[in-house]
Amino acid sequence: MTTHSSATARTETPHVNKSTRTNTIMNALTRRAQAVLNDRSIDPQTRAIIRYALETNDPWLAELVKRADAGESIVDKLDCLQTSEEKIEALAEIICRANDEAAAALLVLMGTLENSMHPKALANTAKHFAFTRCGDANLFGMVDAQIATIEGELLA
Repeated sequence: MTTHSSATARTETPHVNKSTRTNTIMNALTRRAQAVLNDRSIDPQTRAIIRYALETNDPWLAELVKRADAGESIVDKLDCLQTSEEKIEALAEIICRANDEAAAALLVLMGTLENSMHPKALANTAKHFAFTRCGDANLFGMVDAQIATIEGELLA
């Protein structure tokens, strides 16, 4: 069967290059962001936030541009987000201490994220704070030793 001569190899046309599509989308988003930055009818604080998001390739750039295009003030929404971020950091600190309050703090954290208008942003804040806290606590490899101990207990 491997020597059957009537069978021909199929040639497939390649699919649209995903990176080209991504570049096209990013170019369009960059153009929209630049248009917002040049629009003097949008408040300066909103333009400054979008400028920073554009410079840092922030994943929220598309949402910020969409809201600015719709005439929403981004700064007003960030005030409630800042209060939530402070709450998230306080809860993450309690969770990282791993004391008797950790489980309760985790439950409150999950409820806060679930009821938030911006759960992804707050979840990223919690992750960032936890990773920073773990990095600070990893002095002389203590966290690595604790992970090995906990892993052994969990998988036993």
